[in-house]
Amino acid sequence: MIDLDRIRADTPATARRAYLHSAGAALMPAPVLRAQIRHLELEAEIGGYAAATAEQVRLDAVYDGVARLLNAGRDEIALVENATVAWQMAFYSLRFAPGDRILTAEAEYAANYVAFLQVARRTGAVIEVVPSDASGALDVAALERMIDRRVKLIAITWVPTNGGLRNPAAAVGRIARAHGIPYLLDACQAVGQMPVDVQAIGCDMLSATGRKFLRGPRGTGFLYVRRTLLEQLEPPVIDHFAAPWVARGEYRLRADARRFESWENNYAARAGLGAAVDYALMIGLETIEARCRMLSGRLRSGLAALPGAGLHDLGADPSAIVSFTLEGWQARDAVAAAERAGITIGASDPASTRLDAERRALPTLIRASPHYYNTENEIDRLLEFCATGR
Repeated sequence: MIDLDRIRADTPATARRAYLHSAGAALMPAPVLRAQIRHLELEAEIGGYAAATAEQVRLDAVYDGVARLLNAGRDEIALVENATVAWQMAFYSLRFAPGDRILTAEAEYAANYVAFLQVARRTGAVIEVVPSDASGALDVAALERMIDRRVKLIAITWVPTNGGLRNPAAAVGRIARAHGIPYLLDACQAVGQMPVDVQAIGCDMLSATGRKFLRGPRGTGFLYVRRTLLEQLEPPVIDHFAAPWVARGEYRLRADARRFESWENNYAARAGLGAAVDYALMIGLETIEARCRMLSGRLRSGLAALPGAGLHDLGADPSAIVSFTLEGWQARDAVAAAERAGITIGASDPASTRLDAERRALPTLIRASPHYYNTENEIDRLLEFCATGR
């Protein structure tokens, strides 16, 4: 059972606004803020180097926390500046040749797809999009039919930035493992709102951010790389932390996933990330997921019954990201008006998921993403705003 009173006390802004924008950047709980301030105060007192040394045990424990969160080994975790860096370090470590095939989904995120385009232009690899099934999720049977020896990567976004969709990540993993194909999973919108078990999913690489449903600080992210694949990957860029300079003409890559890191880090943000992971694990990801399902389901049901509202979500098992339009409103005008009413929501542009947006002829969508710290009353406030404009 979730202790909502305690959670909201740890999140003072909930007393002042209905914050329904966790898919953008969730509200940090007080322990996350305190962890960062504590480290910054220590840096101000004794300097950044000494502070990192003094807090080494606490900072190293962040690897253990992320590993527990993902059911991975700590040697399979790299802590980086953001999810984009995490994804790019994994993707650009792979090698492609002319005719190699990269398989992805229709709801792929723009940052990932432009990287596919760049590598295709550089190497002659080709990008192929797996069709969606009737629900809008990646069609697993179609993926199976597309597999051949030229497929060198399967890369999908588990929970896309809009549309409410949960792609069948574990089913994709079973196909990837059966055929020995590397599998890169963008879990930005999944981590923190549902259990994430890399062993059950079967992915080889997973990227995520701290700032979204995990409720960590901006400027934090992490990368998981399966140990057996790790040994085959050389990062696209290295420094003397990732690869110590062992002789005048030689470097040696680290044996663990920290070969994808660099020496300089924002240790205060890392401390905050560790506190966010601990906070989520304390509550329990199954508990978090259940509440997110309840709140987003309440919002979807209310919007479905509201004249002039149009739901644009996909999938048979939607996530806590609710995408919709309101008759007579441009999305960003609605977001601004909601903010004036004390309700924080967001918008999602077609360019962020261009393939899906063009297929469905989507405009810019209004996006609400409730989290476990929200109340049913806050969902109803948003529905009242959607009905009345105030």
